[in-house]
Amino acid sequence: MSSTTDKIKGHTNEVVGKAKRAAGEALDDPELKVEGDVQEAKGEAQKAVGKGKEALKDLIDKA
Repeated sequence: MSSTTDKIKGHTNEVVGKAKRAAGEALDDPELKVEGDVQEAKGEAQKAVGKGKEALKDLIDKA
C-alpha cells in the first residue's frame, strides 16, 4: 500500500471514529463510544505508517 493510501485511509478512519464517538456520547452508548475511540486510534496509526513510508522513500531517493 502506498504512503498516500495509508494517509487517506488513516484520515477516513479518524473521521469515522470521531463520528462514532460523538454518536456514542449522544446516545449514551459506551460501546459505540469505545468503538469510535479505537477506530480513531487506528486512523492515527495508519497516518503514521504513511508518513514513515514517505520518509523512507525520501531517504532512499536522496541516496
